Formats: sequence, C-alpha cells, structure tokens
Amino acid sequence: MISLHAARDAATPLELMERHAEEGARLRRLFFQEAGLLVRQAAHGMAVALAAGGKLLLCGSGGGGLMARQMFALLTGRFLLDRPALPAILLPEAGVPSEGGQVAFARQIEALGTAGDGLLLFSPSEPCPALLAAAETARHREMYVAAFTGERDGDLGAHSDILLCVPHTQTPLVQEIHMAAGHLVCRLLDYYLFENPAALRPAAATA
Repeated sequence: MISLHAARDAATPLELMERHAEEGARLRRLFFQEAGLLVRQAAHGMAVALAAGGKLLLCGSGGGGLMARQMFALLTGRFLLDRPALPAILLPEAGVPSEGGQVAFARQIEALGTAGDGLLLFSPSEPCPALLAAAETARHREMYVAAFTGERDGDLGAHSDILLCVPHTQTPLVQEIHMAAGHLVCRLLDYYLFENPAALRPAAATA
C-alpha cells in the first residue's frame, strides 16, 4: 500500500528533475575534466585501427547494450560528417545458450576479431563476467580495448587499454555520460579519419 504520508513528504516532480539535472551536470563536468584526455586517446586508438584496415566490435551488458547499439548505428550510419560507413560489428547478447552466457561475447570475438581490431565495451553498472571475458579475449588477440564503466568497474581496467570510468553508482547518470563520451568518440573518429588524417602518424600521436 502506498503511504500518503510518505507521498506528502516526497519532493515535487520539478524538484526531482532539478536534482537529477544538477547532479548530471556536476558529473559531466567532473568526468570530462578528469577523463577528457582518455576520451581523446580512445578515439585515437580506434581511428588507428580503422585506418589500418581493422574494424570495431561493440558489446555491452544491460543498459550498456543500448549504448553499444547506438554507437553501432552512428558508426555504420553517420554522426555529423557526411562520410562513408565505418566497419563495425555489434555483438548481440540474445540467442546465446544459458550455459555459454559467461563466454558469449568472448566466443564471438574469437570468431570475428583479429589483431589490430578495436573493441568497445559498455558497462554502466557492475561489469558482468561476459564483459570481463570479452576484454580478456580481445587483449589476447592483440585488439585495442576501450571500456566505458561506472564507479564499479570490476577488473575491466586490468584488461583494457583505456578505461573510461564515470565516478558514480547511479546507472542512469552513468549512461548519460557514456552517451556524451560516445558522441565525442564519434566526432573525433570523423576528425582523425576524414578531416586531419595526418594526426594519426606516430609523430602526431598527441594531436
């Protein structure tokens, strides 16, 4: 039964919206102040893989699966620049036998990933075993791995080249920052691949 007393003490809808917006804005500033360079490095690493003829594999668990699908659509479609589709493969969660769930992504990476490819992982809540196995398998195959996580990053950092960790435990807020960071990765991929490919040369690695 809903408590009428609790309802009277609750914040108003406008107050709830304001709190969420303020915390999201604070978190966004904090993340890009601390991890802006890592976002650039992640985009640069993925651009190097694509420029060398590689491809990007994407996967995520829970809400991270939605982010992986969004990134896949932007890579194979377009972001802002009218450019060719980029080679990307979305690794699905569905259709995997329950006994193989913990290695579902890893098995797909074994089948589709090659040295020089890139892997983008999205885990807004605590990483599941399937994502940890995916990162470990990708590193063994000499792929470039970038992981987007929340505060509970598990061991993904140990198996990733770049860990983009949003310092928060609320999954919706973490997902909002992942979306913003993913958009910037897409924008920088366009920059490196089509606007300033000279920045991918080793001597320009910090561009």
